[in-house]
Amino acid sequence: MKKILIANRGEIALRIMKSCHKLGIETIAVYSEADIDMPFVKAASQAFCIGKPPVNKSYLQSDKILEIAKSERVDAIHPGYGFLSENAEFARQVQEAGMIFIGPQPETIALMGDKIHARKTMEKAGVPVVPGSGDGVKTVEEALKIAETIGYPVMLKASGGGGGIGMVLCENEHALGKAYASTRSRAQTYFGVDEVFIEKYIPEARHIEVQVFGDQRGNIIHLFERDCSIQRRHQKVIEEAPSPFLSDETRQALYSTAVTAARAINYANAGTIEFIVDEQENFYFLEMNTRLQVEHPVTELITGLDLVQWQILVASGEILPLSQSDIHLSGHAIEFRLYAEDPDRFFPSPGEIKRWRWADVPQLRMDTGYVEGGTVTPFYDPLLAKCIFHGKTREEALQAAKEFFKSQEIEGIKTNGPLFLRILSQQDFLNGRYTTGFLQKT
Repeated sequence: MKKILIANRGEIALRIMKSCHKLGIETIAVYSEADIDMPFVKAASQAFCIGKPPVNKSYLQSDKILEIAKSERVDAIHPGYGFLSENAEFARQVQEAGMIFIGPQPETIALMGDKIHARKTMEKAGVPVVPGSGDGVKTVEEALKIAETIGYPVMLKASGGGGGIGMVLCENEHALGKAYASTRSRAQTYFGVDEVFIEKYIPEARHIEVQVFGDQRGNIIHLFERDCSIQRRHQKVIEEAPSPFLSDETRQALYSTAVTAARAINYANAGTIEFIVDEQENFYFLEMNTRLQVEHPVTELITGLDLVQWQILVASGEILPLSQSDIHLSGHAIEFRLYAEDPDRFFPSPGEIKRWRWADVPQLRMDTGYVEGGTVTPFYDPLLAKCIFHGKTREEALQAAKEFFKSQEIEGIKTNGPLFLRILSQQDFLNGRYTTGFLQKT
């Protein structure tokens, strides 16, 4: 590859450019009118404005992005995460235009993007899944009957997408009856299909994911796990590796199961198999993310590998650079998602970053799309930076994180830095005894 268009913005666009530059590949950036002064625009070999600030008029304008890619004769398009990254139709259009989509095949994206079909595929492959409805639930009466069978609490989920938008926790019959219609409506709005299904909700659980990688020759490996249990409204806030919770026996079983899952769909490129793990360390398949994850730097720091470079090489048709036995885990890494938001009300806090300073912490890797003097606009996710700390031990990484957040000085916007300091003072977190419900109790 000689030229890659990056169909994304901010820190992930810069992150992809870093690997492209390392490989001697030119980069094309696309940006909205609101992002004209952003660092990723200036860092690209070339940059093109694709529309007004709202995402449906800019970063989701697949036709405009493809038009630029064709006119500039790019070899490939990297979608990053979010936006068009798990849009099977866009991936198909890229390939039909004679370019490479840096990610899995469109058919794979479509299969894993439909949560019901993904669940059935994993069941067939022998991967354990959470008890629930095998198909979409057509009526509220059917939903209530299934919930009564598997027992409350249950999770009502959109078939077409995940995250906080597509999930509603229902503690009882009344809550499920009330949530059914609104969840279907929200699913239609955000994912284009109103189908929903039900899964048993597992309290006091851990959210563990395994990074997998495959090439076009059928080779598939894992790159260890990440513990993503610190969540707010089903959205990840902190991720770390290795998990402080898992036994070695469960850890190895998770790796084996994740590779089995990826092999069942002939997966190629970077992907993540997500599991829910209960107090007894029984684990169940949740979903597969068919893209690079926000938290991929955690894996890069414990392995010393460049996952974006691997994505590009595999998409080019090369075999995986290393085999499973060549990959080793070193130390401990933890990522904090620093958001421009009010730490008490969790509302976005857009505005100009008038001042932004912090202590020189050698264990820190800072992935950010902003600089001092820049502006956080209200149009996009308010992720300000990913602050990732790598130490020889978990304790060393946590101490570095505490030093960083204590030293950080930022003016013009609010951040959730104070929340992290509160978390870093909680004994249960320091001891690794936290679950997905941790923040509700903090």
